[in-house]
Order: sequence, then C-alpha cells, then structure tokens
Amino acid sequence: MSNSVTLIGNLVDDPELRFTPSGVALAKIRMAVNRRWRGQDGEWQEDTSFFNGTVWREQAETVAESLQKGTRVIVSGRLEQRSWETPEGDRRSVVEIQIDEIGPSLRWATATVNKTQRSDNWSGDQSRSQTPAPTPREDYGPDEAPF
Repeated sequence: MSNSVTLIGNLVDDPELRFTPSGVALAKIRMAVNRRWRGQDGEWQEDTSFFNGTVWREQAETVAESLQKGTRVIVSGRLEQRSWETPEGDRRSVVEIQIDEIGPSLRWATATVNKTQRSDNWSGDQSRSQTPAPTPREDYGPDEAPF
C-alpha cells in the first residue's frame, strides 16, 4: 500500500521559510481544503479541513518566494506522523504532509513559470539519487513546535 496524498486548497498563511542548524532550507505551509456537497434536502453543505506541510531545500526557497496567503495550490506528497513532548511533559502528535511537489492551481488563475538554476550541478542523469529529506526531529524547542 502506498502512502501518497494529493490535496488542492488555499494557503492560510504565507509560507514560513526556516533553516535547520546545518543550513538546510525548509518551508512550512498551512492550507485549507474545502469540500462542498448537496445534502439530502438539496441544500449546499461545506466542510473545511486544515493541513500542515513541509517542503525542503531549494524548493522551499522557491515556495517562499512564489506563493502567498490565499493562493490556491496543488500539493502532492506523503503523510507523516510526528510526536513530541511539551515542556509540561504532555505528549503531542500531529500528521503532516512531507511535500514532494507544490504549485499554484490554474483552475481560476494564471501563472508565469520561470525556471530556476539548480545549485547541485544536476546534469539530468536520472540514475543519480537525490538526497532524502532529513529525518524529522523529536527535540523541537518551544518556538519550533508545529503550528
């Protein structure tokens, strides 16, 4: 069974660009996904779910530069559960999206695409493996706790 998810929704906040202690860029996003349907009475019903996600490296910097609050986005990635303990000793857990791909939805908008230069001198050789995203930490400080 595969752990993959694709969501379409709107960014609730501007992407938050951060850097790990070793200098790796990451961008945190929060998105709202709306679902509309007609109830048995024929009236429109609506439900909103909120999701947090993280995108890494150069893509994180591009996301922070390109997307802002209110942008309708398409996100593809995998779900990951992360747990930590608060300073008071309480255990917390959250399910987040580790984002592989993200971009603006063109359903009700237009976009201009500008190709960026890759910093790792990637030559297009598909046999090269990409460095995986860092393993999620469990020692988040109070100012680093999830949204």
